[in-house]
This record gives sequence, structure tokens and C-alpha cells, in this order.
Amino acid sequence: MARSVYVAGLGPGVGKGTVALGLVELLSRQVARIGVFRPLVAGPGEDSLLTMLTKRYPVVAPYAESYGVTMAEASALVADGKWEELISRIVERYREVERQAASVVVIGSDFAAGGAKERDEIPRELGFNARLATEFGSVVVPVISGEGRGAESLVAAARSAYHSLVDLDATVVAVIANRVAEKVTPDAGLPVPMWSIPSVPAVAAPTVAEVAAALDATVVSGGEGALDRDVLDYVVGAAHVPTVLDHLTDGALMITPGDRADLLLAASAAHAAGNVTLSGLVLTLGEPPDPRVVRVIEKLNTGLAMLLVDADSYHTIAAASHIQARLGTGTPRKIEAALGAFEENVDTTELARVLDVARSSRVTPLMFENDLIDRARTERRHLVLPEGTDERILRATETLLRRGVADLTLLGDPGEIGRRARELGVEIGAAKLVDPAHSPWRDDFAERYAELRKKRGVSLDLAYDVVRDVNYFGTMMVAEGLADGMVSGANHTTAATIRPAFEIIKTIPDVSVASSVFFMLLADRVLVYGDCAVNPDPDAAQLADIALSSARTAAAFGIEPRVAMLSYSTGSSGAGADVEKVAAATALVRERRPDLPVEGPIQYDAAVDPAVAATKLPGSAVAGQATVLIFPDLNTGNNTYKAVQRSANAVAVGPVMQGLNRPVNDLSRGATVKDIVNTVAITAIQAAAR
Repeated sequence: MARSVYVAGLGPGVGKGTVALGLVELLSRQVARIGVFRPLVAGPGEDSLLTMLTKRYPVVAPYAESYGVTMAEASALVADGKWEELISRIVERYREVERQAASVVVIGSDFAAGGAKERDEIPRELGFNARLATEFGSVVVPVISGEGRGAESLVAAARSAYHSLVDLDATVVAVIANRVAEKVTPDAGLPVPMWSIPSVPAVAAPTVAEVAAALDATVVSGGEGALDRDVLDYVVGAAHVPTVLDHLTDGALMITPGDRADLLLAASAAHAAGNVTLSGLVLTLGEPPDPRVVRVIEKLNTGLAMLLVDADSYHTIAAASHIQARLGTGTPRKIEAALGAFEENVDTTELARVLDVARSSRVTPLMFENDLIDRARTERRHLVLPEGTDERILRATETLLRRGVADLTLLGDPGEIGRRARELGVEIGAAKLVDPAHSPWRDDFAERYAELRKKRGVSLDLAYDVVRDVNYFGTMMVAEGLADGMVSGANHTTAATIRPAFEIIKTIPDVSVASSVFFMLLADRVLVYGDCAVNPDPDAAQLADIALSSARTAAAFGIEPRVAMLSYSTGSSGAGADVEKVAAATALVRERRPDLPVEGPIQYDAAVDPAVAATKLPGSAVAGQATVLIFPDLNTGNNTYKAVQRSANAVAVGPVMQGLNRPVNDLSRGATVKDIVNTVAITAIQAAAR
């Protein structure tokens, strides 16, 4: 029987989607096979939350198999008096998901938010959900609304929810109040924990895309990023320019007739100048803007969407004020904000304990990646990102800040960084912005760098120029303790990123060479490959250092190190200088770490395939089950990791630098936002391990 948790919302609009998302994210760190299930959906393919969860996570069943019945089917059965048949159908569908999963998150019904017909035809929602939770064998997490409630009212609502469900024979393990006015931790005096999640505008507010869909608007201009902005307020543009400018607020969507060229230009200019950060523009009365006005606005590079509707401003604002935000595949930034709110305010360690889900011995890519985020959040560190104007860095920064992964400093001209952020519609307000060219630290950094490199003939004047470079400046921040680590390389070469670290931070005392590893996330395991990025042709002593550093890195990230020193020969089956180098390196590793399981020389197939290992090296503690694979040279390592990445559809996380006194990591210039988030999390974990 799969362990399952039932998320029951007590009333419409409580935001149980945030709780369901947080639970799936939490359980995805614990189990390799997770399922999601909704007893009732509006219709096939119409449930945005279920669609998002089945697409975002590698769940065991697709959307079509992850719900019980549609609302129409349920209403028809109830109208015919076939209540027990309805329950049976839902339970049967649930069991099909449960049989495939190690854990299932069930998201309770929403029908109390439907029309009067649905509310009349289907019995009370609370009893319905409690009955299903009992039939499923699920524990229950009720979600109550915190809107308009103080601490006393929250406590009363929590007690009522708990006792009502217990009286219906449900097993309640925690109570969550969502969308509270402010962060409160009321003591409800319950035998289960209670947590409260504050109302987060980025979660509760609709996006421009949701507004456009609700208003049936035509998108005149603006791409995907412009439509993903959060709408925090509405402003009707009907007065003169100065008056309207006084009423514009951050996140506001301005609604105005399409022929008000003065207001369109003024609002766009105010946004571009940084006086206010708008979410978009809505043009009413079906009046498209003058093409000459559009050309001017395009030159301002506002990044704002412009929508066109047929209704007048009065009816448009009336309709817009009733739009509700939803978590879905089209709201990736909202998803990160919701996860951040959940993880910041819910004790996920305690929640995992009360859910009593045993951690899987198999580590999937998703489990590994989610564990990175969780570990980085636990011991939050301050990192510096030198490439502050890069779009991917800015998008990753927003995600990292919303998830609470790290405190961040971005390097570059603050005005330019702010302009790029406004164009992209990303929120980076919590990040520090530092311009190396005008920073008061520059003089001190120059003196420090000149002292470090004086034997190389570096003068103070030259050092003053050198530390203006963002990578040198960021590395000096790390060396001087102003940041705990650095991540760069999105638009710099590997050499430009790590050379300052070699010059300034240097290697730890017992390591002769800095090196790197990739975490290779395969379908059923995580392997560590080293060195695939830094050392072209290490000698035996350096190869031993790489192996020892890689074993330490593996252990630091929860991977039991079993080290394979790779060669084209296994054991004594071959000969040659390259084989002898690997054999000598293996002997050095055994001498320095007698406790570390290591085998070499060994071929790749014998290292990872138990059947081959049984033939070539029977009885080896490493052969067939190696987790750390050390390549004899960069040519072999780099080509192998790329071959495995492409051929086996593996996720390669790295390169992760090791052996330095403080963590500095390099990004591929083709890095995605997800790659950057993972690398920052890894760097934060390395910094915490110091």
C-alpha cells in the first residue's frame, strides 16, 4: 500500500494548490516513484493544477489516469442516486495510481467553488473528502483560509477543521493556514503541528497572460516574458498625464482607451526610466494604438505587453478585479514563488516526519536536484554572481531568491541591471547590486591583489585595473569574506572564471591540484565523474589528488564513494605507460585513504556493470558498483561525460570545482536557468561545508 496524503481545502479559494505543490516537491526528495491524484476535475484536460503537476514532475501516471471522474459524471451519478458507485469509481481509479507509486499526493475537490447546481447535487464537501481519504488510506492535511483572520480566528478555524475531520474518522497529521495577512505561528493546542503561510502577491496575483485570457484580449505586443508578469494592481488611465503618473504603482496594469497616446507614452517612459515597474497596458474600446506611438514605445524597450479589448474601461476593470490566479504550466515564476512561500513557512523536516515516508535507496535525478535546493536553504549562504546583466542569471536570481536558496550579490552597473530586470519582468529586489568600477572596495582589493602577485611583477596601478574585471572582483569578495562563494561562466570562458581563483584563493593545503567533477544524473542513480574540465594530463600524484577530492565531494553530497580509477585495462590484463600511471595513482589513494574503497586500473564496463565485474574482478568491493569514476586524462573524461549525457539522456550537473580554499564554480556558456540554479545550490552547500 502506497503511503498517501490528502490535501483537503476547507472552502473555495484557500490556495490548496500551493500546499499540494509543496508536498509533491517534498516527497519528490524522498521517493523515486510519486503519484498525484484528483478525485474530481472539471473535465478532461481542464484542471490546470493537475496538468502542471503531471508535467513538472516525473509522476507514475499521466493526466488522463490521475483523476477519478469529471464533474459532469459525478453530477449524473448523484442525480441517479448512485452515490456509492461514484465513490467506487473514484477509489478504483485511485488504486491504479497507488499500485504504481511509492507515495501519492491527493488534491481534494473544488466543487464548492462551482455553480449552485453542483453545490446542490453533491453532498457536503468536507464529508466527501473525509470519506475518500478514509477509503484511500490517506492521512489528511486540511488547508484553511487565513484571509482577514487574526491569530485567535486562525486558531479557532484550525481547531474546527481538525475536530470536524477527526469526527469523520479522518487521520489528520497537520493543519495549514494559507494566505494569512502576516506571518503568525499560533499555538492551536492541537495534537498535530499547525503552520501558516503568508499571502504572497507573486502567488495570489494573476499574470498578464491570465488577465488576457479572462478578458478575451488580443495581444498587440509582448512575448512570453511580458505575459508572465504579475498584476498586483489596476490603474485606470482617464485623467491628465501628471495625475495618472501619480497613481501608477509597481506591478500595476494600466487600463486606458487605445487612443490615449499621451498616457501610453507617459506610462511606458516612466517604466523605462525606472520610476515605476508596470505589469502591462490594456487598451479599451477596441481602439488600436497609433503605429507611430507603438514605434516610439518599442524604442523604449519596456518589455511590457500591450493588450486590446473591445469593452470600455469601466467594464474592463470590473471584469479584471474578479480574475483569480492559478498555478499552472504557464506560470513558472508563480510556481517558484509558491514553493518558496511553502518551504519558508512550513517545517518540511517535521512534515516529512509526520508523513512517515521512508526515503528511497534509489536516487533519481529529481530527488538529487530537489535535495540540493533543500540543503542549500537549510544553511543559507551569500554568493556573488559576476554576470549581473545576463538574462539567464537574472531569471535564476529571481528563482533562487524566491526559493530562499542563497543571498545574492550581482556585479555590474546597477542601472543597467535594473533596466534589464524591468525589461524581463523579473523581481530581484532582494539581491545586492555592486558596480566593481565604482565600489569603495576596489582600492582595498587592488592593494590585496598587488600584494598577492608582487612576485609576478603586478603593480598597484595594474592591480587597480585587474580587480575591475567582474570575475577578479567577485573572487576578491570571496577571498575577503564578503561572499561565501562565486558562480560565473554564463558568458565567460572557463579560464576567465577559474584563473582568478587559482591566483587568489588557491588550493587547500593537502591538495596539489584543483580539479572538477560532474554529477551525472542517470535514470536510476547519480555518478560522479572527475576530472572532465580542468587538468589535461595529470600525473599519478595529481590523479590521486583528483580521486581523493572527488570522493570527498561525493560524500559531501550524500553519495557513498566507491572509486574506480579508469583505464583501458582491468587489473593486470594490459600494460603500458598510461596503465602504469593509473596503477600508481591507485596505490597512492590506498596509502593515503586506507578506508576508501578504490579499484584500479579498471575499465568502465567493469566499474559499473555487475555482470562484467563478476567476470573481470570477482569479489571487488568497487567493481560493478562504482559511484566515483576517475578518468586518466581530460580528453577521455570530457568526451565520456558528453557521450553519456547525449546517448543516455543523462543530466550533467557541473563542472563543480574542488580542491580550492573557497568555492568558485564555472558555468557552461550554454547553461540554462535550471543549470545556474543547481550550480548556485551546489556552491552554497560547498560553502556551508567549510
